[in-house]
Amino acid sequence: MNAPSGPTEMTHEDVLRLRLAVLKREHRDLDAAIEALHDAVNPDQLTLKRLKKQKLVLKDKIARIEDELIPDILA
Repeated sequence: MNAPSGPTEMTHEDVLRLRLAVLKREHRDLDAAIEALHDAVNPDQLTLKRLKKQKLVLKDKIARIEDELIPDILA
């Protein structure tokens, strides 16, 4: 009857994988928002530009986390 005495700690890799999943979901949501705004009758170009910039920032964050999780074999 040795039940764990506290919450299980997440490893650094677990935290990165969770963060990666959240960022990918945000990236997909931004993609959908951009598409919906783009399809609008009179899309707000400034908002479109801001959303696209946010999407690029997320893409960079995703790439950095993926690089950390999957080290370059040739390096």
